[in-house]
Amino acid sequence: MKALIIEDEPAARRNLARLIQNNFPDLEIVGEISSVGAAVKWFSAGAPCDMVFMDVELEDGNCFEIFRQVRVNAFVVMTTAYDNYAVKAFEVNSVDYLLKPIDLPALSRAVQRCRDARMNTDVDRLLSVLAADRNQSRRNFKERYMIRINDRIVPVNVSDIAYLESENKSSYIILRSGERYIFNPSLDEAEGQLDPSCFFRVSRGCIIAKESVKSIIKLGGGRLRIVSQPRSASEIEVSRSRVDDFLSWMEK
Repeated sequence: MKALIIEDEPAARRNLARLIQNNFPDLEIVGEISSVGAAVKWFSAGAPCDMVFMDVELEDGNCFEIFRQVRVNAFVVMTTAYDNYAVKAFEVNSVDYLLKPIDLPALSRAVQRCRDARMNTDVDRLLSVLAADRNQSRRNFKERYMIRINDRIVPVNVSDIAYLESENKSSYIILRSGERYIFNPSLDEAEGQLDPSCFFRVSRGCIIAKESVKSIIKLGGGRLRIVSQPRSASEIEVSRSRVDDFLSWMEK
């Protein structure tokens, strides 16, 4: 973790740096600052920093002025010789509040709190990223097709599709209502447009919606036949090479 020290007293700054360097090998001191102005410049520049040891009284004002001028994207540990700033410190989400002279047990507690906070933040960030990726992926799938019939255009929601099939080099879309329309995209194109958690390519000639599988019949040679709802004019069979994947998909 990268640590920044904001302290205007040279002796206190040296003592804190020595404690960190001698006891926390995973902490790297990336800077030592003595004023509000220098701190504002540091954070405004976006310099990398995970945690900040911040003295309250600095040479050009108190540290709370920093928070009024710039966003501090790091875990903050307040350090001061007085305890009358404690409430204000936690108002700016300080992780800990250390009274000078700083001793090793108190410093260890503060460092551990920063580590714990960082771990929780990393997990939350990861979950947020995964959720965003999942939602983005879902948004990329087709939600609706516009079916052109002569001079009419019929909007068809993907959720209403029972299955798609190819016949005589043409593709057809069959709705749960039983309506059947000729479909311009090929099944290969449609396969990449539909959510794979809801649709499965059972063979070269058919993509079926999970909700339309009424029952499954075992055939010889390891093949399967699907009884769909609505029923298909032709038999829907699962290719032998896709049987295992199909059954796993049905269980999800």
